[in-house]
Amino acid sequence: MPEPDLDGAARAIEAFLRAVGAPVGRDPELEGTGRRVAEAWVDDLLSGYADDPAEILADATASNAPGLVVVTDLATATMCPHHLLPAAGVVHVGYLPGERVVGFGALGRLVDCFARRLRLQEDLGRDIAEALVTHLGARGAGAVVDLAPTCMTARGDRRHASRATTLAFAGSMSEDPSLQQQLLSAIQITGRGEP
Repeated sequence: MPEPDLDGAARAIEAFLRAVGAPVGRDPELEGTGRRVAEAWVDDLLSGYADDPAEILADATASNAPGLVVVTDLATATMCPHHLLPAAGVVHVGYLPGERVVGFGALGRLVDCFARRLRLQEDLGRDIAEALVTHLGARGAGAVVDLAPTCMTARGDRRHASRATTLAFAGSMSEDPSLQQQLLSAIQITGRGEP
């Protein structure tokens, strides 16, 4: 990814605000907004482009764990590449270890790695599951992504209570409905997830 140009981004944001009719230069609340928005995009919303999933999953421990490893309710937000609007919610991640496992915190960092990019929700789950198989050597993996997309709640038909849930599986989990069901059952057992 090319080096961010904060000054250029700030000018572009201010030009965008003027183009859509915002009173830039007349409303004191908009003073410095261009710079703040540019910093938010670079430092937070798109910071995942600088992360490498292989590095996140490299600090693994040998294990012969026979069953699924599941972490639920990993809070996240991502930006839709179609409207540049956020979607916020949770991701539930599970994998069937090969010969290694990672710390639970690594799974949260893996979610952030892909969520902090311009990413469709459907692709977010697929990227997480595939990374666990490819970079950790998991025999199978799955991700359930449960978000409230602003594209639906704040524009168009404004379905304020809407949520979108997508499921993605990789490796043996993509071919074995019983493994998929084990993951979904583990998420429901927590009493918090709503797959």
